[in-house]
Amino acid sequence: MSSIFTKIINGEIPGYKVAEDENFIAILDVNPNAKGHTLCIPKQEINKIFDMEEDLYLGLMQFSRKVAKAIEKTVDCKRIGVAVVGLEVPHVHVHLIPLQDMDDMRFQRKVSLSKEEFEALTKAIQQNL
Repeated sequence: MSSIFTKIINGEIPGYKVAEDENFIAILDVNPNAKGHTLCIPKQEINKIFDMEEDLYLGLMQFSRKVAKAIEKTVDCKRIGVAVVGLEVPHVHVHLIPLQDMDDMRFQRKVSLSKEEFEALTKAIQQNL
């Protein structure tokens, strides 16, 4: 069964896509810890990050770095936090979270954005890639 990320990648359900190449996609998290919280996802459906082939893993890290730099130019923050958890969706994904303090990384404090705010943020990050 396809993961929710595969459905977004295949265009079956919508997502706020900020970046994409032949192997990876970056989308805004729709239940973000902070404004700009983005997920970098391999297009190949793989459950665990350390089950990835090494070159694909390294490619995901390079892609995530590029996206993180764009987020940092777009969203006022002290730094971009990185997390790989993967318990909610069985498809590798890297969380890039703009941080003001450590609570932004705890996945307990969430922010709400309107559709218009998500769309504007998507465009702003794309312009900073």
